[in-house]
Amino acid sequence: MSTATARRPHIGFRWVICALLFAAMVFNYVDRQMIGVLKPHLQTQFGWSERTYADIILCFQLAYACSYLLFGRIVDWLGVRLGFAAAFAVWTLAHMAHALARTTGGFILARMALGVGEGGGFPAGIKAVAEWFPKRERTLAIGIFNAGTNIGAIVTPMVTPLIAVELGMGWRAAFVLTGLFGVLWLALWLALYRRPQCHPRVTREELALIDSDPPDPVAPVPWRRLLRVRETWCYSAGKFLIDPVWWMFLFWLPDFFAKRYHLDLMTFGPALVGVYLLSDVGSVAGGWLSGALMRRGVTLNAARKIAMLICAVVVLPVALASYAHSLWLAVAIVGLATAGHQGFSANLYALPADVFPKKAVGSVVGIGGTAGAVGGMLMAEYAGWVLDRVGSYTPIFVVAGSVYLLALALIHVMMPTYAPAELGPGRGERRSAASAA
Repeated sequence: MSTATARRPHIGFRWVICALLFAAMVFNYVDRQMIGVLKPHLQTQFGWSERTYADIILCFQLAYACSYLLFGRIVDWLGVRLGFAAAFAVWTLAHMAHALARTTGGFILARMALGVGEGGGFPAGIKAVAEWFPKRERTLAIGIFNAGTNIGAIVTPMVTPLIAVELGMGWRAAFVLTGLFGVLWLALWLALYRRPQCHPRVTREELALIDSDPPDPVAPVPWRRLLRVRETWCYSAGKFLIDPVWWMFLFWLPDFFAKRYHLDLMTFGPALVGVYLLSDVGSVAGGWLSGALMRRGVTLNAARKIAMLICAVVVLPVALASYAHSLWLAVAIVGLATAGHQGFSANLYALPADVFPKKAVGSVVGIGGTAGAVGGMLMAEYAGWVLDRVGSYTPIFVVAGSVYLLALALIHVMMPTYAPAELGPGRGERRSAASAA
């Protein structure tokens, strides 16, 4: 073996895990966004008002909020492999169950079941990144797997009209056929995922890199201790403010293009593809940026916040999106905002893994995700009220453009040093320490 061959860098199995997480997020967002793509058609068939549609979204988010909190704990208890598999199976079956809906109530039940399953996606995904990646690679890994949400949002407006209209199979078949592909991912996940310390495909060199951060406590951390520290509330405040904006883009953007630029199920696909391609760029670039700053000697605190500041500024022009005189100018403005959101989100998602022990990451992500879903419910009601009473997206976009700077300001005030959370010993740990003494 030549010296050049011996020194050739090994990509590492951790990036295979990242690819699996990426694919899971593609399915997650195909399942989540399909109702938004079908909204104009379903609204006509079932006679939904804007408020009715908003209430359907609110019910999904209510179930999602509760499940996010619950699944965060389940993932910490069961582990990533089984916890993610359980969540994925529930949301895939719920997605396919939409095809059985005959009334608005049927849609609400299917959406709530979907919310229960999808609530486990990000707690499991972030915990998997914490298990497989050192801190300097985490935001890039999160940015890559979070980019799967954008690919899912791109695939949905392309595949849905193909199945429902061009192939003449109808909207019910679109739910069933897209759900069947998820079964293949589930089998692959169960076959490939293990903790890196137990995985036969991980080399000693890669394991040394994964374990290069200082060790953290191995005991589970109860919720009562997590809720006492400001780092939990800092993460939750950020999620409460920015997640509703993404929910709004996901569920109302097809409607915005339909009403403002007279597009329909067969024609708004290219516009949505343009928006979410820009989102992909933002997701990966935002995750890469803070890691690149750290490699240049910038502190973890400064690197994360500088990246979030740049992303927050990028979102600001979306306040004027309703005034864009052409479709593609609106696509550029909204796409820039979604790119900024995804970059900001990649860095915010890294916060629990950065400052909490691995045994607590799923729980903290769950708490923050619940806060974000509650904000999403408020946004759903606000959007429905504005569109019914005002009939314009401008007030909605003004809110969307302003919350990222507010979120960053709160994060900086609550976590000025970005130091590890001081959880303190639990009752059992204090008792053990006293006995040892």
